[in-house]
Amino acid sequence: MKYILVGLTGVLLVLAFIGGSSYYKGQQAEKYGFLAQKNAELFVRDYSPTLGSDDAKVFIVEFMDPACETCAAFAPFIKQAMAANPGKIKLVLRYAPFHDGAEDFVKILEAARMQGKYWETLDVMFKSQGAWANHGHYQPEKLWDFIPRAGVDVEQIRKDMHSPAIAKIIEQDMADVKTLNVQKTPGYFVNGKPLQQFGYRQLAQLIQSELDAQYPSKR
Repeated sequence: MKYILVGLTGVLLVLAFIGGSSYYKGQQAEKYGFLAQKNAELFVRDYSPTLGSDDAKVFIVEFMDPACETCAAFAPFIKQAMAANPGKIKLVLRYAPFHDGAEDFVKILEAARMQGKYWETLDVMFKSQGAWANHGHYQPEKLWDFIPRAGVDVEQIRKDMHSPAIAKIIEQDMADVKTLNVQKTPGYFVNGKPLQQFGYRQLAQLIQSELDAQYPSKR
């Protein structure tokens, strides 16, 4: 009888552990959503710049290049989608510097982040892109004429942009670009699902499908 009780106790403990583990995983999935997926780190690294609520359940991951004209064109569209769904969408930026000299642009952007001016600098880059990244008349050195508009210390950026830490960020992002087979910028993933056909309408549909899945309307 004694051994039977010990055996039953052991079985109950195992079942309790399994049940508790399943509950914990369920709680984690509920809390972290997309981030709880096994391959989530391919899309969101600890260092990745993000915009939006920490409680958002829809992650728009964009592999971008500061010199990419289409990236600049889509930036207002993404902001509009976020504004229309307050607290529900989080934007994550990753780098795919495919254009000539684009790694330097990324380095400038990351150096500006050290001064707390990341989004301001990206906005200046996109708005002035026609002057320094026009592919018919490429003059990347002209970017330095516009950078002060972001309210940054330009000389400090010139120093910080050569940080080994920034080089590692680019290296890791490019490794993820290869793993995820990102061929061009901007490359979009919404909660890990790739945008199969590129376009404003297609991206809007992908975002909406994830919003509907993560925030089902109550009937």
